[in-house]
Amino acid sequence: MIYFIQQLINGLTLGSIYGLIAIGYTMVYGIIGMINFAHGDVFMLGIFAALIVYLLLISLFAGIPAAIALFIMMVVAMLMTGLWNWVIERIAYRPLRGSFRLAPLITAIGMSITLENFIQVAQGPRTKSIPDLVKSLYTFDNITISLKQIIIAVVTMVLLAVFWYIVNKTPLGRAQRATEQDRKMAALLGIDVDRTISITFVMGAALAAVAGTLYLMYYGSTTFMDGFIPGVKAFTAAVLGGIGSLPGAVIGGVLIGLIESLWSAYFTLAYKDVATFSLLAFVLIFKPTGLLGRPEVEKV
Repeated sequence: MIYFIQQLINGLTLGSIYGLIAIGYTMVYGIIGMINFAHGDVFMLGIFAALIVYLLLISLFAGIPAAIALFIMMVVAMLMTGLWNWVIERIAYRPLRGSFRLAPLITAIGMSITLENFIQVAQGPRTKSIPDLVKSLYTFDNITISLKQIIIAVVTMVLLAVFWYIVNKTPLGRAQRATEQDRKMAALLGIDVDRTISITFVMGAALAAVAGTLYLMYYGSTTFMDGFIPGVKAFTAAVLGGIGSLPGAVIGGVLIGLIESLWSAYFTLAYKDVATFSLLAFVLIFKPTGLLGRPEVEKV
């Protein structure tokens, strides 16, 4: 039982990271109906941004407290990846917004490959690592919880609450929901549709950067390939939870994290991804909109 609970904690931690990435997928799809397959590589950019900031901090300020270093890493990574995603949207996606539906999808795949190879060339193919920044462990009845896991869970819940409030209770959120329902009508009512879409891309990238910083803190190492697999699983989480739903994205991420952790603990590691995608297929067969998704109403 103790082992089972320990794996539940590990799964919740991994799922929280997937959930943060998945929110970016679900926000972009909710606004413009596009799957941004480059989002996983934006997450990877966030990891490397945090890594570079950490290396600069320890070279300039030896002995800087870990809490301050993590905060600076997270903030700078959010700014850098937000800028990256803003440029990607302006250059790669906006000119194709009125084109046939496959054009932005193909462009997103091309952008994903471009970002991955850019980091490979700029940072090298070898695995980069940092020292363990947060080492505290807490034991309760032989169940160990690390401070890193607590930080990841708390940050995920806080950011979910903040972004849910922004989308549902603020003028920006009303503009996003209006743009989601009908872009032409939203523009006629005075909403700057291009600005709203750009801000949505920046918000999604900021969340991916937070996830990237937490990923680096938790695992302590990264490589240029770290955007693909987490990106695919985060996309799966968004679809599983109901693409377009922020809580659904996090719930989907947590479910995938739990499946991976429990399957790896009790069954062969080679088939953990099979279990994850089998669950996705099962849910989509019986509930095509996902767990918390709403049926799409066709506009006439």
